[in-house]
Amino acid sequence: MEAIPRKYGEWGQFDRYCKLVLYHEAIDYLREMKCRRDREVSLDALSPDDWDKLSTVDRYSCDSFTFSSHGYDLHIDNELVAEAFASLPKDEQSILILRFVLDLTDEEIGRLMGMSRSAVQRHRTSTLKDLRIKLMAFMPEGG
Repeated sequence: MEAIPRKYGEWGQFDRYCKLVLYHEAIDYLREMKCRRDREVSLDALSPDDWDKLSTVDRYSCDSFTFSSHGYDLHIDNELVAEAFASLPKDEQSILILRFVLDLTDEEIGRLMGMSRSAVQRHRTSTLKDLRIKLMAFMPEGG
Protein backbone atom coordinates (compact mmCIF):
# COMPACT_ATOMS: atom_id res chain seq x y z
CA MET A 1 0.00 0.00 0.00
CA GLU A 2 1.29 3.43 -1.02
CA ALA A 3 1.28 6.35 1.42
CA ILE A 4 1.32 9.01 -1.36
CA PRO A 5 -0.96 8.52 -4.36
CA ARG A 6 0.77 8.54 -7.78
CA LYS A 7 -1.30 11.43 -9.11
CA TYR A 8 -0.37 13.69 -6.17
CA GLY A 9 2.56 15.25 -8.11
CA GLU A 10 0.37 15.99 -11.09
CA TRP A 11 -2.31 17.50 -8.84
CA GLY A 12 0.28 19.70 -7.16
CA GLN A 13 1.57 20.93 -10.51
CA PHE A 14 -1.94 21.66 -11.74
CA ASP A 15 -2.78 23.45 -8.47
CA ARG A 16 0.36 25.61 -8.79
CA TYR A 17 -0.46 26.37 -12.44
CA CYS A 18 -4.03 27.48 -11.57
CA LYS A 19 -2.80 29.71 -8.74
CA LEU A 20 -0.18 31.28 -11.04
CA VAL A 21 -2.78 32.00 -13.75
CA LEU A 22 -5.15 33.58 -11.21
CA TYR A 23 -2.29 35.64 -9.74
CA HIS A 24 -1.37 37.07 -13.15
CA GLU A 25 -5.03 37.73 -13.99
CA ALA A 26 -5.33 39.71 -10.76
CA ILE A 27 -2.22 41.73 -11.68
CA ASP A 28 -3.66 42.46 -15.15
CA TYR A 29 -6.99 43.50 -13.64
CA LEU A 30 -5.36 45.84 -11.11
CA ARG A 31 -3.17 47.36 -13.84
CA GLU A 32 -6.22 47.98 -16.04
CA MET A 33 -8.12 49.57 -13.15
CA LYS A 34 -5.17 51.88 -12.45
CA CYS A 35 -5.05 52.95 -16.11
CA ARG A 36 -8.78 53.66 -16.05
CA ARG A 37 -8.47 55.74 -12.88
CA ASP A 38 -5.67 57.74 -14.49
CA ARG A 39 -7.59 58.34 -17.74
CA GLU A 40 -11.20 58.70 -16.61
CA VAL A 41 -12.62 61.79 -14.96
CA SER A 42 -15.70 61.85 -12.81
CA LEU A 43 -18.58 63.86 -14.24
CA ASP A 44 -18.78 65.72 -10.93
CA ALA A 45 -15.26 67.03 -11.47
CA LEU A 46 -15.98 68.59 -14.90
CA SER A 47 -16.05 72.35 -15.22
CA PRO A 48 -18.92 74.12 -17.04
CA ASP A 49 -16.60 74.73 -20.02
CA ASP A 50 -15.90 70.99 -20.25
CA TRP A 51 -19.63 70.26 -20.05
CA ASP A 52 -20.17 72.63 -22.99
CA LYS A 53 -17.65 70.67 -25.05
CA LEU A 54 -19.48 67.43 -24.35
CA SER A 55 -23.01 68.67 -24.88
CA THR A 56 -25.01 69.67 -27.91
CA VAL A 57 -28.12 71.72 -28.38
CA ASP A 58 -30.70 71.04 -31.06
CA ARG A 59 -31.47 74.16 -33.03
CA TYR A 60 -34.71 74.48 -34.97
CA SER A 61 -35.62 77.28 -37.33
CA CYS A 62 -38.80 78.00 -35.38
CA ASP A 63 -36.76 78.65 -32.21
CA SER A 64 -34.88 81.64 -33.60
CA PHE A 65 -35.57 84.83 -35.51
CA THR A 66 -33.79 85.14 -38.85
CA PHE A 67 -32.69 88.39 -40.47
CA SER A 68 -31.16 88.38 -43.96
CA SER A 69 -28.95 90.72 -45.93
CA HIS A 70 -27.11 90.13 -49.20
CA GLY A 71 -27.93 86.42 -49.03
CA TYR A 72 -26.54 85.89 -45.51
CA ASP A 73 -28.61 85.12 -42.44
CA LEU A 74 -28.32 86.27 -38.85
CA HIS A 75 -30.10 83.97 -36.36
CA ILE A 76 -31.12 85.51 -33.04
CA ASP A 77 -32.46 83.22 -30.31
CA ASN A 78 -33.47 85.84 -27.76
CA GLU A 79 -36.88 87.39 -28.42
CA LEU A 80 -36.02 90.74 -26.83
CA VAL A 81 -32.83 91.10 -28.85
CA ALA A 82 -34.70 90.11 -32.02
CA GLU A 83 -37.39 92.74 -31.29
CA ALA A 84 -34.76 95.42 -30.79
CA PHE A 85 -32.94 94.34 -33.96
CA ALA A 86 -36.19 94.29 -35.97
CA SER A 87 -36.92 97.88 -34.94
CA LEU A 88 -33.77 99.05 -36.77
CA PRO A 89 -33.93 100.36 -40.35
CA LYS A 90 -33.02 97.83 -43.07
CA ASP A 91 -29.75 99.55 -43.98
CA GLU A 92 -28.53 99.47 -40.40
CA GLN A 93 -29.57 95.82 -40.08
CA SER A 94 -27.60 95.08 -43.24
CA ILE A 95 -24.51 96.83 -41.90
CA LEU A 96 -24.60 94.82 -38.67
CA ILE A 97 -25.26 91.52 -40.47
CA LEU A 98 -22.37 92.08 -42.90
CA ARG A 99 -20.09 93.13 -40.04
CA PHE A 100 -20.85 90.36 -37.58
CA VAL A 101 -21.84 87.44 -39.82
CA LEU A 102 -19.31 87.92 -42.64
CA ASP A 103 -16.77 89.85 -40.54
CA LEU A 104 -16.35 92.44 -43.31
CA THR A 105 -14.52 95.70 -42.72
CA ASP A 106 -16.29 99.06 -42.92
CA GLU A 107 -14.66 99.73 -46.29
CA GLU A 108 -15.89 96.40 -47.75
CA ILE A 109 -19.40 97.02 -46.41
CA GLY A 110 -19.33 100.52 -47.92
CA ARG A 111 -18.43 99.11 -51.33
CA LEU A 112 -21.31 96.63 -51.13
CA MET A 113 -23.86 99.20 -50.00
CA GLY A 114 -22.62 102.22 -51.98
CA MET A 115 -21.55 104.20 -48.92
CA SER A 116 -18.29 105.66 -47.70
CA ARG A 117 -16.26 103.89 -45.03
CA SER A 118 -16.84 106.68 -42.53
CA ALA A 119 -20.61 106.63 -43.14
CA VAL A 120 -20.65 102.88 -42.48
CA GLN A 121 -18.64 103.38 -39.30
CA ARG A 122 -20.98 106.14 -38.13
CA HIS A 123 -24.09 104.05 -38.83
CA ARG A 124 -22.58 100.97 -37.15
CA THR A 125 -21.51 102.74 -33.96
CA SER A 126 -24.76 104.68 -33.59
CA THR A 127 -26.82 101.54 -34.29
CA LEU A 128 -24.93 99.52 -31.69
CA LYS A 129 -25.37 102.35 -29.20
CA ASP A 130 -29.13 102.44 -29.90
CA LEU A 131 -29.38 98.66 -29.52
CA ARG A 132 -27.49 98.80 -26.23
CA ILE A 133 -29.86 101.48 -24.91
CA LYS A 134 -32.95 99.51 -25.99
CA LEU A 135 -31.66 96.32 -24.39
CA MET A 136 -30.63 98.08 -21.17
CA ALA A 137 -34.25 99.22 -20.82
CA PHE A 138 -35.30 95.56 -20.64
CA MET A 139 -32.71 94.63 -18.02
CA PRO A 140 -33.57 94.67 -14.32
CA GLU A 141 -31.91 97.25 -12.07
CA GLY A 142 -28.32 96.31 -11.23
CA GLY A 143 -28.21 93.74 -14.07
